[in-house]
Amino acid sequence: MNVLLFGATGMLGRSVLRACLRDDSVAGVLAVGRTPLGVSHPKLRERVQEDPSDLTAACVDPAAFDACFFCLGVSSVGLQEEEYRRVTHDLTLAVARPLAAANPGMTFVYVSGQGTDSTARGRTMWARVKGRTENDLLELPFRAYMFWRGFVQPLPGAPSRTRLHRVLYAVTAPLVPLLRRLSPDLVITSEAFGRAMIAVAAPGTEIPGHILRPADINRLGAARTRHN
Repeated sequence: MNVLLFGATGMLGRSVLRACLRDDSVAGVLAVGRTPLGVSHPKLRERVQEDPSDLTAACVDPAAFDACFFCLGVSSVGLQEEEYRRVTHDLTLAVARPLAAANPGMTFVYVSGQGTDSTARGRTMWARVKGRTENDLLELPFRAYMFWRGFVQPLPGAPSRTRLHRVLYAVTAPLVPLLRRLSPDLVITSEAFGRAMIAVAAPGTEIPGHILRPADINRLGAARTRHN
């Protein structure tokens, strides 16, 4: 399996990259982003450019890839809706539309969030924008899956790049073991998140529906651990 990866410098994207490099079913990864990864591996190729959505500049041949893992995103904190929509919806679809048109057999996995508004008309700005993004992706002629991230526990080597998130993770870290005992399906490790992405793109995997919640992600991540 050949993977096209966006957002590999973020907490989840770096975890997905690590999972891909460790998984024997992944033959190669092309990571496209604005910032160098600082990672060297025989499976890994990298394109660093100001506009990650410019597939021509990135020399991306859609037919050469079996899956696209789209982990690129920003926090909505401090952003107006127009700006958040531009970097969330518009950039995502600028990548997804040409991929779907050229390679409808591809699997596209998009990192979304719990509480996404599928009506795209609710009161919460980020949920509206994410909901519209999900809806537009699901209308494209490839296999699209939305990963609702829930609470993701970062593992060593994969911290969040967002300062607010780092602070929240540090504050809540002592409560994570209790939360895992009380509601195990609400907490996902970043490592399991990466393995689950590979699982949905693996040939022969049967996934009921296109919205994957934390319990689904945990199940797929665990199954991929046993597979590997």
